[in-house]
Amino acid sequence: MSEQPVPQVISADGSSDDKMWALLAYIFSPLVPLIVLLMEDKKNRPLLRYHAVQALALGVAYMITLVIVIGCCLSPVYLVAIIYYGIKAYNGEYVSIPFLTDFCKQQKWL
Repeated sequence: MSEQPVPQVISADGSSDDKMWALLAYIFSPLVPLIVLLMEDKKNRPLLRYHAVQALALGVAYMITLVIVIGCCLSPVYLVAIIYYGIKAYNGEYVSIPFLTDFCKQQKWL
């Protein structure tokens, strides 16, 4: 019997490229989300735009919180959160970040 290649599982919501960019958006926020939102071919993809906007908002919120309120105490929590949301994004799932997702939807960013 000849071995046939195993097909790659790709969600209907996005390609594997979109999922990788979504993962990178969370890990390297706020730089990668800004890049994604400025790239014409990427900013119009629903899964990628959703995660880029959320990752950007999460990164900005973290930086404001880090500098003004809590400082370095929040870093481990943020690290766990970006890894968790990045993995979810890579799996093609839409995640809801408490308070942040609702705020982004109210602003009509998502």
